[in-house]
Amino acid sequence: MRYLALAADYDGTIAHNGVVDAPTLAALARVRASGRKLILVTGRQLDELLRVFPQCDRFDRVVAENGALVYHPDTCAVRVLAEPPPDRLVADLLRRGVSPLTVGRTIVATVEPHEREVLESIRDLGLEWHVIFNKGSVMALPSGVNKATGLIPTLTDLGIHPEQVVGVGDAENDHAFLTYCGCAVAVANALPAVKDRADLVTVGARGAGVIELIDRLLADDLAGLGRAPDNGSANRP
Repeated sequence: MRYLALAADYDGTIAHNGVVDAPTLAALARVRASGRKLILVTGRQLDELLRVFPQCDRFDRVVAENGALVYHPDTCAVRVLAEPPPDRLVADLLRRGVSPLTVGRTIVATVEPHEREVLESIRDLGLEWHVIFNKGSVMALPSGVNKATGLIPTLTDLGIHPEQVVGVGDAENDHAFLTYCGCAVAVANALPAVKDRADLVTVGARGAGVIELIDRLLADDLAGLGRAPDNGSANRP
């Protein structure tokens, strides 16, 4: 078996309007039944995700807040990978009238068109933070934090090489982790820039596309897709 894990984005990928339907959940269960690991990689804050998606326990790990933390569904343990947001940043964004504004353990999030205020606040406060977009969402994080930086320690913990992972996503903030995976997949509703860099673009959108991917993964281990294994990595646990 070449691909030992499936790493999937949440919104716009396995979920539509924040909900994962029953057929998609069933397909994800088939992945775990095959002996592969499931990793959810999302920009959502963990508490919010657990409210809207109580089935998080279907996954072996959850990378949340766009790579800033890792959650273990089996133990409920949380590993925070980045510093908390500075109080002065939150206060300044509120002063600038940024709304909605949500604050996680690391991430500070709002929506377009407030990216200008967020960027100006980061600049004026002299912070080493950056802004990431996700189809209308605007997320501020410490410099260097992205979905890939959250996936890297997750794979190390699971003993899986990145070339043994299939990643699937749809939006700007998925570029980093899809590039890190051995095989990058874009669902049909993905942004053109994501599709352009994918090894496979599904015919179906969102959950239907994920089911399509899973069917092919289980049928032939995505034969012919992805980059070649490096130094026998496909044989490592």
